Amino acid sequence: MKVIVGLGSCGIAAGGNRVLQAVEEEIKKRNLDVEVKKAGCIGMCYLEPLMEVVDDEGRSTMYVKVTPEMVGDIFESHIEKGTAVEKYALSDEDRGYLEGQHRIALRNCGKIDPECIDEYIGAGGYRALEKALKEMTPEGVIEEIKISGLRGRGGAGFPTWFKWNATRMASGSPKYIVCNADEGDPGAFMDRSVLEGDPHSVLEGMAIAAYAIGAEAGYIYVRAEYPLAIKRLEMAIAQARERGFLGKNILGTGFCFDINIKAGAGAFVCGEETALIASLEGERGMPRLKPPFPAQRGYMGKPTNINNVETFANVPWIIKNGGKAFASVGTEKSKGTKVFALAGKVKRGGLVEVPMGIPLRDVIFKIGGGIKGDRKIKAVQLGGPSGGCVPESLLDTPVDYESIVKTGAIMGSGGMIVMDETTCMVDMARFFLDFTQKESCGKCTHCRIGTKRMLEILERICNGEGKDEDLETLEELALNVKEGSLCGLGQTAPNPVLTTLKYFRHEYEAHIKDKKCPARQCKALIAYRIDPEKCRSCSLCARKCPVNAIKGSKGQPYEIIQENCTKCGTCKEVCRFGAVYVE
Repeated sequence: MKVIVGLGSCGIAAGGNRVLQAVEEEIKKRNLDVEVKKAGCIGMCYLEPLMEVVDDEGRSTMYVKVTPEMVGDIFESHIEKGTAVEKYALSDEDRGYLEGQHRIALRNCGKIDPECIDEYIGAGGYRALEKALKEMTPEGVIEEIKISGLRGRGGAGFPTWFKWNATRMASGSPKYIVCNADEGDPGAFMDRSVLEGDPHSVLEGMAIAAYAIGAEAGYIYVRAEYPLAIKRLEMAIAQARERGFLGKNILGTGFCFDINIKAGAGAFVCGEETALIASLEGERGMPRLKPPFPAQRGYMGKPTNINNVETFANVPWIIKNGGKAFASVGTEKSKGTKVFALAGKVKRGGLVEVPMGIPLRDVIFKIGGGIKGDRKIKAVQLGGPSGGCVPESLLDTPVDYESIVKTGAIMGSGGMIVMDETTCMVDMARFFLDFTQKESCGKCTHCRIGTKRMLEILERICNGEGKDEDLETLEELALNVKEGSLCGLGQTAPNPVLTTLKYFRHEYEAHIKDKKCPARQCKALIAYRIDPEKCRSCSLCARKCPVNAIKGSKGQPYEIIQENCTKCGTCKEVCRFGAVYVE
């Protein structure tokens, strides 16, 4: 009998460590011979903490939203008597969350112990590296990646084989491999989950890439805000060195390659490869002019190949199963699968990996289960602060690089934030622009000043102080920032504004002309009121109001004093009769 507890960051935050402690206490108390394992995130973040029980015949039962109190019931019924506790188990409806996916990059996440190299090896790990080193030439490895059609999963979707080949053909040595794990998009956690749940797949992918381009040293540039990912990476690197998968004379082939970790300081701009290299060298993270590209002159002025976590995680699977197997999934120009962090106003939020070409609508409704509260969907934000908002009318757009770009959004690293009818699109644009404006390194005048002026206009519109000419000015500024910025941050920062202006211009106009927020979210443009027909004079709203803005007497409808109201929404939350409404 085996018990597996999900201990990715999401599981730990939901109480996974307390569940693990309860499991260990039950085993000790009942004197049972039960193997206990921990795993990374399987993707069902909305159901954490997760606990899986695997019996001696290999039958598995997944328990969801587990509390320490539930563990005793599970042990008594399932572990000791062999009867699963169905009321705690994963429902058939939620089972569809995983069944609708095609997992390649996430193939081991949530299944193996990320801190145990033997489990990775048992799942077929490092066989691809052995195959590459003993049966393939470096050119043959690059050709296999070319056949696969793998494109960089960090955002731009550049052909992976081309970058590898360019670095291999570049003059100069030593050559370097860099893994970009500087995941900074709000709502994105794809790279973190892979590093926490299957770090060896990234190490193996980097080693294969190093063999292909002729590199002997590699770096993983990972955000310091990911302490668990860093801890498990450090453990994985030490284990790989001990087993001979990293270091000198790997697998007796004469190939030498080692990896070190660089913890980044959390600058969003360091997701751009030249800014990342500057930070890696100990300089301030600021982008550099291209060309020369990193493949010609990168880290320490030497040829350098940079790919992100998801890209490297796909490589061992491709080498082991063949490029044609990967290319058989997806579309003609976008091969394989893509991992998304599904978040926002969706019922089943978490990590999903789907084949390229699947419609956005299927990801949100078939896998994600639709919108919370069965509200109407308004849009989905793709690509994070650098992406754009895709309206409900375009949800049948297939998930591939070219189709997404046509909507005005980008694939990005994989953030997918779902918005419903209660989301103000003007405020959403303001939120993302506020983020990119603060994260601008300041090197380019267009990005440094242009984003600031755009943000000021958006804030003015949200405050009910917008002017008729603001929309024209916004568009002009947005295009100038895109054209005049040096790196991808500035070039894509206007995307949320341009797409919301394109698809939701009527919301901007309502803010400016009618001084109304259609979604009833912008505080300066709304008012909380009490319906006298529904008010039962219970006084609960008045007692809970933090600023004493509600007055009334027993037997009479209560009233909100508008000049005192801070629009916190507490009155609406506590009213049991639906008497409080937003105007």
